[in-house]
Amino acid sequence: MRQIIIIGSGPAGFTAAIYAARANLKPLLIASSVEAGGELMNTTEVENYPGFADGVQGPELMAKMQEQAEKFGTEVVYDDVTHLDFGDTIKTVTLGNGEKHEALSVIFATGSAYRKLGLDDEERLSGRGVSWCATCDGFFFKEKVIAVVGGGDSAMEEATFLTRFGSKVIVIHRKDTLRASKIMQERAFANEKIQFVWNSEVVGIDGEEAVEGLRLRDTVTGEESTLPVGGLFVAIGNDPRTHLVHGLLDLTPEGTIAVAGRSSKTSQTGVFAAGDVIDPTYRQAVTAAASGTVAALDAEHYLATLPEELLAQAGDPALASVTN
Repeated sequence: MRQIIIIGSGPAGFTAAIYAARANLKPLLIASSVEAGGELMNTTEVENYPGFADGVQGPELMAKMQEQAEKFGTEVVYDDVTHLDFGDTIKTVTLGNGEKHEALSVIFATGSAYRKLGLDDEERLSGRGVSWCATCDGFFFKEKVIAVVGGGDSAMEEATFLTRFGSKVIVIHRKDTLRASKIMQERAFANEKIQFVWNSEVVGIDGEEAVEGLRLRDTVTGEESTLPVGGLFVAIGNDPRTHLVHGLLDLTPEGTIAVAGRSSKTSQTGVFAAGDVIDPTYRQAVTAAASGTVAALDAEHYLATLPEELLAQAGDPALASVTN
């Protein structure tokens, strides 16, 4: 049995691991077998993370975080969690290979996933003109014509923000009215750099090495057309990865894990949550990392309240894995 298990390998998970390991809690971090490193693994240049004046590649940043966590004693396992049991005191985490790991506390930091259009070229041109985060990548689209797909508040926020960089921002929406709040609509309509293409959906993305244009289909007539653009931002929402804790932890109306105030404490004693899985608003690497810090400190304080004999049982990682 361990003192702490961390589920998730993005900025929140690895930052929590760094703090927990430095506190000599000997954390086990469960990284996905196929998506280890989180959303930053799909990001090229990261210029807004403190400490990297010349920018850093997303995968490089995550590799450095993992290296730092392992330096202090974090054990990383590449597998997928298939089942969770949050008992009153002992928590059990079951992996895809059948192994069960027990711990006195768990930090859940599985992040969120941007909703995608589902186009083949969307993946191929990710980081080469296709993005899901204007605050992350807008700087790279100076003086370009930029397309934004979506009709909600997030799409209007993205479009308005991108006018700082692009020569023109074209919002593409599959209907003839927006679902964004009135104030966000008014702000977008009043911006002379924002144009709208109504009743249209993106069915293809053109460009070999970078985005050069979009293929659109009219949702009313079915007619297809092309739209030359230098970038595409998909703003149709995101989904926190909470499927493992449905029925186990309380969720917010936005679908994120509910925590108490500014803490990381969930509805289950000894279970903490951090990063995008609790954040429906900011979803930045630096805020996720800060949230991981909070979770590690909350977990450390919780563990300090447990009986010494119970902590002694969790002191040997060699006894942490139990196989059926």
